[in-house]
Amino acid sequence: MPQSSLEELSQSQKERLFHIDFKLRFLGLINRNDLVTRFGIKQAAATRDIALYKELAPNNLTYDTKAKTYFQADKYKPLFECSGTQALSALSLGLGDDSVSQPSSLIETDIPSALNTPNLDVLAEITKAIYQEKAVKIEYRSLSSGMTKREIAPFALVDNGLRWHIRAFDRKSESFRDFVLNRISKPKRLSDDIPKEQTREADIQWNRIVEMHLVPHPNLKHPDTIEAEYAMQNGMLKTQVRAAVAGYVLRKWNVDCTEQHSLNSPEVHLWLKNTPTLYGVSNLQIAPGYRKN
Repeated sequence: MPQSSLEELSQSQKERLFHIDFKLRFLGLINRNDLVTRFGIKQAAATRDIALYKELAPNNLTYDTKAKTYFQADKYKPLFECSGTQALSALSLGLGDDSVSQPSSLIETDIPSALNTPNLDVLAEITKAIYQEKAVKIEYRSLSSGMTKREIAPFALVDNGLRWHIRAFDRKSESFRDFVLNRISKPKRLSDDIPKEQTREADIQWNRIVEMHLVPHPNLKHPDTIEAEYAMQNGMLKTQVRAAVAGYVLRKWNVDCTEQHSLNSPEVHLWLKNTPTLYGVSNLQIAPGYRKN
C-alpha cells in the first residue's frame, strides 16, 4: 500500500498506526499486546495493524522472534509528524486515552506541581461559553478592586506559563482583557448574541502578530550554549506571538527587553534584539526590564 493511501484509512486505523509509530520512535519497540491493551482489539487485529504499518514503512521496524517484539530499525523515519509539546505530553501523561482515571506516563517523569489548579466546574462553564459564543456573568477577584460583578464575552484560553487566563471583552471597562481563571466564581452563561465589537475579530492586541528576534544575552560567557539550546539559526531565534501574550512570553523566558541589554542576572539568558517591535503592545509591564519611552 503506498503511503498516500494513509488518507484513505479510517480515523481509528490511523490512531493505531500513530500509536505504533510513536512507540517505535520514542521507546524503540512495540508488540501486539500494546495495541490489544490500548485499543481493546483482538490479537489478530493487532497483527493486521502491524502488518499494515510495515507495508507503509517497511524500513522502520524489525522483528525479534525470541522476544516477540518489533524494534526500531536503523533506517527508521517517522510515518507521522508530532510536535515537541505533543511528544513530551504523551511521554509524561500517557499516549491517548490509556487511562480515564489517572494519567499513565510512558517513562519516568517528574513535573513540578502546579500551585493552583482550575475549578473544573468554572472552567466548564467558561469553555461552553467560548464554544457557543455566549457572554458570561461572573464574580471576579482582582488585586486592585477586590470582588466585582462583571459580564465578559470570552473567546480563548491562555496559558501564560504560571496560570491560565481567559481572553475576553469586559463589558465593565469596555475593553479586551485577561481574566485569571482561578479568580472567577459563579459563572452563568447569557443567552443573547455577542455584538461584533466584542468578538475576537475586534481585539486588536489578539490579532496583531509581533515578531521577536531573540539572541543569547551579550553578558554570557558561552553564547553558543544558548544558540544550541534554542536551535537558533545564525545566532538568532525568530518567533511570532500575539501582541496580547507577548508580555507573558518575555516574562516566562526571562528575556532582557532593555535596549542596551543592561539586565545582569544569572537567570537571564536571552536578549530581545529588536525592541522596537514591542511598540503598541499593551501588557509589557511584566516584561523584564521593559521601559516605556
